[in-house]
Amino acid sequence: VSGKNVSALAFNEVALLRQTNQAAHIRILVNGTERVERLVADGVLLATAAGSTAYNLSAHGPILPLGTEALALTPISPFRPRRWRGAVLPAAVEVRFEVLNGVHRPVSATADYDEVRDIVAVDVRQHPQLRHQLLFDPEHALDERILREQFL
Repeated sequence: VSGKNVSALAFNEVALLRQTNQAAHIRILVNGTERVERLVADGVLLATAAGSTAYNLSAHGPILPLGTEALALTPISPFRPRRWRGAVLPAAVEVRFEVLNGVHRPVSATADYDEVRDIVAVDVRQHPQLRHQLLFDPEHALDERILREQFL
């Protein structure tokens, strides 16, 4: 652990993933309140509406319609807690992930395509000023595809 702080922007998701064959042990706090004491899993991700139909959907997370001011918090192949399948959170929350026993169970974090290995903790929050405008082909409306995907 170098003690270095790294900042990155993500449009789709932030994901924490185990680096070895050992399951990751991750503590999850939402707005400073512990919500999951110890997630034992291959990882966890926090997806925006735009990212909810990609990795999040493959991890059995919910699809969020475009324009939704929410985030999908989704465990990846969870072992413990047994019945926790994730949460839908307001977009304005701050989520902190803390790696437990990272020396023996190292974890990497990705913000879309940027990866940092051997992390100790990750803080995620919505940037207060950055906004994106998405352009779509009117013949292939993404919002209709997202709606249709929920009924397959």
